[in-house]
Amino acid sequence: MICQLNWKTLPGLRGLGCSEFRAVETAAPDNERGVAVAFADEAERDAFLGELETYFARQRFSNNAAAFEAVKTHILELIARKPQQAAAAVSPSEAAKREQA
Repeated sequence: MICQLNWKTLPGLRGLGCSEFRAVETAAPDNERGVAVAFADEAERDAFLGELETYFARQRFSNNAAAFEAVKTHILELIARKPQQAAAAVSPSEAAKREQA
């Protein structure tokens, strides 16, 4: 299952915080507005979202760009550490190929 990951970046007393991570199945990934990730099943997706919520719960950022890049980078790092069958980042062209198969 290919999901588009999105999140909210909201102001707080000490800067911007990222929360409310969500994943929506998609056939057209958009890495400009989020990150596309392939998951084996819903349980893996839910566990991944939980990891993100925990990791970013106390982090604060000075601007939206810094927040977006930090989240995107962390997601890509998590994916790189996972075994091959686990979550994987998906490019738009790869998603199109998977849809055709």
